[in-house]
Amino acid sequence: MNTTQNEKRSRLPRITEMAHQLLAARIQRGDIVVDATAGNGHDTLFLAELVGDMGQVHAYDVQIDAIKTTGERLMTQGYENRVTLHHDSHTAIRELDDALQAVIFNLGYLPGSDKTVITKADDTIAAVEEALLHLRSGGIVVLVVYVGHTGGEAEAKALEAYVRALPVRDYLVLKYEYINPDNRPPYIIAIEKK
Repeated sequence: MNTTQNEKRSRLPRITEMAHQLLAARIQRGDIVVDATAGNGHDTLFLAELVGDMGQVHAYDVQIDAIKTTGERLMTQGYENRVTLHHDSHTAIRELDDALQAVIFNLGYLPGSDKTVITKADDTIAAVEEALLHLRSGGIVVLVVYVGHTGGEAEAKALEAYVRALPVRDYLVLKYEYINPDNRPPYIIAIEKK
C-alpha cells in the first residue's frame, strides 16, 4: 500500500466530507432536497448529483454573486434543470409545498466575499424550523456551523439551545466535531426526523 492510500484510510473525514456522507446516506434519486446556503455551489452540485434527473434541489442565497456562481457551476455539469435557484433568504423555505428528504446549511459567510454578510441566529433558527416542518420522516437536516468569525459564536450558541430543546420523540440530534484543535474549526449538527 502506498503512503497516499494509507493516509487516506487513516484520516478522519473533514467536516464537509462528513456532512456529505450524512446526506448521501439519506438521499435517493427522485428526492426533493434543499441547499439553504448555496454559497459557491459545492453543496448544490453534490445534491444535484444525488437526486438525479427526476429529483429537485432548491438552493437559496441572499447574495446574487452566490446565485450566479452556483448557476455557472451547475451549467458546467449539465445539472441546471435539477436545481431551482432562489435569490432569497433561507427563511423562504416556508414557501415550499414539497416534502423534503434533506436540507443542508453551511453557516457563516460566503468565502471570498464580504465577511460582514453572515447568517444570523434568528433567521437560521426560523429556516431550520421551516425545514423540519417540510421534512419527511427519516429525512435529515445537516448544519455545518462555523464559529471562527464575528457573530459565529452567538449563532452557534442560539442554534444549539434550539436543537437541544427539540422533542426526542420526534427528532434525534447529533453533534459531530473535532475537540482538540485550537483553531475553532467548524462542526456539524444533524437533525433526523423520526
